[in-house]
This record gives sequence, structure tokens and C-alpha cells, in this order.
Amino acid sequence: MQEFSFQTASEPPSPEGGDRAAKGSLSSIEDYGSITLRTARATIHIITIVGQIEGHTAQNSSTKTTKYEHIIPQLAAIEQSPNIDGLLILLNTVGGDVEAGLAIAEVIASMSKPTVSLVLGGGHSIGVPLTVSARKSFIVPSATMTIHPVRYNGTIISAPQTYRYLDRIEERIVGFVARNSKITRERYLELMKNVGELATDIGCILNGEEAVAEGLVSSLGGIADAFDALYEMIEQKDTAGKTSEQAKRPQKKREKREASAPSSGGNPPPRAKRNSKNSSSKEASLPKSP
Repeated sequence: MQEFSFQTASEPPSPEGGDRAAKGSLSSIEDYGSITLRTARATIHIITIVGQIEGHTAQNSSTKTTKYEHIIPQLAAIEQSPNIDGLLILLNTVGGDVEAGLAIAEVIASMSKPTVSLVLGGGHSIGVPLTVSARKSFIVPSATMTIHPVRYNGTIISAPQTYRYLDRIEERIVGFVARNSKITRERYLELMKNVGELATDIGCILNGEEAVAEGLVSSLGGIADAFDALYEMIEQKDTAGKTSEQAKRPQKKREKREASAPSSGGNPPPRAKRNSKNSSSKEASLPKSP
């Protein structure tokens, strides 16, 4: 992961390292669509999910894709990195492979770092689970989200098992969206099975305001709102960590005092033994009366 830092006015520019860092950051954006942004408030890693989510089959060179083998290792590194405070996901995707999209979404949803997603342009199909996987999600007013049943490419065997298999895949998507957003399972299925909106398919298209009203997305907003929410989550996490550490300190001191305090039972202290010996020897040396 390449880092991109903003220099303050008091910091002198680096004549050599600055150019190399800028070239490295541009290369990271071109290759992986990601960058690490370091500011005075926090260090944030930014990932873009654009085009088609590529699955186990590589797309042709003319199709813009997001590869899960690039995204998932980055997410794992972000989760374990002590130098990154939060994650911002920028989405403009038409959807794609269900298992690849769900794999990315599950990793994001299970991260302990603060996460925010922002839909720009579109978050269609499997882009919906990717959007709701973050702790807080935003969508710009002009963006749209398409909700439709699972589609299947390749040879289809006309048998009940095939339809049950598609239903199970669909249930995985619906369950994930319902768990990670405010929309109910029944309402999401209703939108998915809508037959009166799309001319050549079933389902529906929601714009930004409608996605928020349905409970799919947390708030309507843009890039500034996404950054503000992420910074706030990072600061709240830091404050909670400090409070927890301060609460543990009195308990640790108490345990240390109890461990160092002498026990009430057992043999008397050595000094008492020496005093007892001295008194008995003095009594023995005194002359006895006749």
C-alpha cells in the first residue's frame, strides 16, 4: 500500500523523496485503485470499487474490472496495520460475480477499523452488499442502485435443483443486506421481485434519496460528509480506548498492592523471633535467689 502525505506549510519540501512518493502513489492508484492518505487528523486508506466485480474468470481487456485478489489482501493488511486508522470505500460499480462481491463485503463488515462507503454514480446488483458492508454508508443524490434477482451465466440444467441453488444464492445476498442495513428482508425481496419498473428485467432502480428512505444507505452526502463521518468514528474509537485504559489502571494498582501486602497467617516475622530469643537468654543469665 502506497502512502500519500500532505505536508504542512512549516515542513520543507523534499526535492527527491517527494517526486518518488508521488510517482509511487500514482502507480498504486493506476494498478490497484487505492491510496493511503495521511493527514493531521488520521491516516485513512482509500479503496475504489469500480466497473465489474471480477470473479474466478478473467474479463477481457476492454472491460473495466475490480479484482477481488487485489482488494482482499489490502483489507487484511489494513485490519492488522497499526499505522492505518480507518477505511474509505468509493463505489461506482455495475455489479458482477456474486461470490467475489460477497467475499469482499464480508471482510469489510468484519473489520474492527472504522469503515465508511460512498456510492458515486452507481452501486448496482452486488454493489448493494458492498455498500452496506461499511459501518456507515453515503450516497450522492444523482447515484442509483439496481436491485434484481440473481442471474446465471453458462449452461443451465432445467431441474428443480438448479432453481433451489439460485434461491440459496439469493438468500445469502438478502440475508447479508438485511443484517448490515436498516431494510427488512421482506422489503428487500419485494424490491427485488418488482415487475412493473424495468422493461427487460424484474427488480427496481433506487436513486440516492430513495435508497436512504428504504434504509439501504445511512445518509445522503458526498466526499466531505464521508470524511467527516470517518474522522468522527476514529476519534470516538481513540477516546473509548483511552477511557478503557484509564479504567484498568486503578484495578492494576489494587492488584499490585494486594500482591505485595504480607499475609495474616503463618509464622511470626523474623524480628519477633530474635526478640524472643534475646529475652530468654537474659533470664538464664540472672543469678537465682537463695
